Parts: sequence; C-alpha cells; structure tokens
Amino acid sequence: MRVLLVDDEEDLVATLAERLSFRGIEADYALDSDGAMEKILAGCYDVAVLDVVMPGLGGIRLKKLLETKCPDMKFLFLTGHGSESEFESGAAEAGQEYYLIKPVPLQKLIDKMNEALNQ
Repeated sequence: MRVLLVDDEEDLVATLAERLSFRGIEADYALDSDGAMEKILAGCYDVAVLDVVMPGLGGIRLKKLLETKCPDMKFLFLTGHGSESEFESGAAEAGQEYYLIKPVPLQKLIDKMNEALNQ
C-alpha cells in the first residue's frame, strides 16, 4: 500500500510516515497542497490522508484536486478542529465517509485505510 499523508504539522506526519513504514506500508508526506501536488505528479498513491484545516487549501478542497489526477485514489480526512458532528457534515458534503479525529491511534488509521481500499 502506498500512502500520502498531507498535514501542516510536520512532526505528526513525519512520525506517522515512519511508524507506517515500520509496518510495511510505503508512506510519504507533504506539508501543504503544493507539496501534495508535487508528490502526485511523480505518481499516484493508493490512499491519501488529508488534514482538513491547513494554510492555503484545506483537505476537502485538496481532495477535489488530487482526485482529478488520481481518480482511483482513496481518501481519509484527519481533523483536530471542531466536533465530530461538525466534521461529519463537512465530510459528507465532500462525499467522504472516512475521517479520524487527531490524535489518531496508528492501528485505527491502518484499519481505516484498509477499509477504504477494500470498498
């Protein structure tokens, strides 16, 4: 599984990428939408995990751009802002049912990525 993590919290995404790689998952990361687009131009990923609130483009808008380049890629959202019900509303609007609240346990992230891929 190839995963792209996009979050402006560098410590978070670097640590997640490292921990996923220890589990045999090829993980890369970007700190913003521009970095994510650069990574996608080099090749598509199986799953993108996007932070909802970032400087510039947030995760919901970034998803729409990324899926034009990689229509088969699956998406998960991470959020550390607002309530779960507020996020569900925004995610539903974007057509996204996979979301996680930060901080996310690693196994829960892996389970959601696998669930998204198997759907």
